[in-house]
Amino acid sequence: MRAPRLQQILTLLLLGAVSLSAADFKPKHVNKAIELLAAGQPVYYDYGRGGAEEGREAAKTWADVLMYDLEGAALDFTRLRAFMKALADAGPTASGHRTPAVIVTLPLYGLDADTVRANHWMIQQALACGIHGLHICHARNPEAVAMFIRAARYEIHRQAVGQGLADGLRMFGAHEFASGIWGVTPKNYYGLADVWPLNPKGELIIGVKIEDQVGLPHTEKIVRVPGVIFAEWGPRDTSYANGFLDVAFDYGRKPGVVEPPPLKAAADRVIAASKAAKVFVLDNARTESVVPQIDAGIMIIAGGLKEVADLGRKHTGRKMP
Repeated sequence: MRAPRLQQILTLLLLGAVSLSAADFKPKHVNKAIELLAAGQPVYYDYGRGGAEEGREAAKTWADVLMYDLEGAALDFTRLRAFMKALADAGPTASGHRTPAVIVTLPLYGLDADTVRANHWMIQQALACGIHGLHICHARNPEAVAMFIRAARYEIHRQAVGQGLADGLRMFGAHEFASGIWGVTPKNYYGLADVWPLNPKGELIIGVKIEDQVGLPHTEKIVRVPGVIFAEWGPRDTSYANGFLDVAFDYGRKPGVVEPPPLKAAADRVIAASKAAKVFVLDNARTESVVPQIDAGIMIIAGGLKEVADLGRKHTGRKMP
């Protein structure tokens, strides 16, 4: 008598004879990065850019996350909307998610609370495009980061309010487009559009770049702001700020780039503080370093290299495409 189909699949999986595909997964989260991080799996990112044409091309990306640059590129939210719509229309991903997670960097730096408050509209506009997270560049003090997170939250979400955060500043409206990208009703979007894991039901992730000599002394406080879920030491900006312009251009792009002592000290401090605060660490990896990086606890892998992701996924026994 032949074994049941389920038993056959399990047997073949144990033998490594079949691989899982989108048909084998039913996403538990809108945000693919959250789903993986919650399962203890590192995530791998590539870069997002452009509008509809680039969005269609990126829909089948190998990456879990697309880091979309609005810091150095044109601050064009209409183009970002076109990218997100094309990404969703040409989806889903191989894992069954409507889109990869899209995290945006803005030209709004975490210089101080007043600067962030005055420019909170950038955060509102980016989130209204249906993205899944924000990466705060030049996070210089905890007050600025707390204001940034406040601007990304709706007032109805109360976790940590009065305990490091104030009421959210994101107001009613501008939900139609974003909810359509996520594939949820507008009303459900309000329940999901909050920071994870501060809100266990949230689908937004917020990270910080501690990447200059002003922010570094405040590292331990910055990574403990409620709502911060990942941090990085910003190797290129940190290199530039310390006078190592050649390293800034070459880091992550050429093998064997040696970190001068000030850079290594900055990296060690941000990584140690993040781990102590139970915040995920973002760092670069190449083929020769991805396994040691994962073993060292790096959970968000930068660099934009598919071969790095392939090696890392194999190392951690990942099944999700």
